[in-house]
Amino acid sequence: MKLDREEKEILEAYESGQLKLSKPSKKEIAAIKVAARNTFRKDKRITIRLYDHDFKGIQKKALQMGIPYQTLISGVIHRYIEGDLISKNG
Repeated sequence: MKLDREEKEILEAYESGQLKLSKPSKKEIAAIKVAARNTFRKDKRITIRLYDHDFKGIQKKALQMGIPYQTLISGVIHRYIEGDLISKNG
């Protein structure tokens, strides 16, 4: 797994003892569960047309990742909307 700069800094701080983990409270756990449930709730169906080559590529990538191809497509769209995907040209 490839880590970004921030993730590497966090891991290094934890491994060097500068960062201590704390156990979340029951209230925090409940809030995390609600947030996770809401994050993964998909309530809209769409139909899209793809080039056969693109569809096969998505299926192949999803298989390599061990996830359904619909989940991969949904994740890519979500990351794009959140601004986490950037153009190679820009």
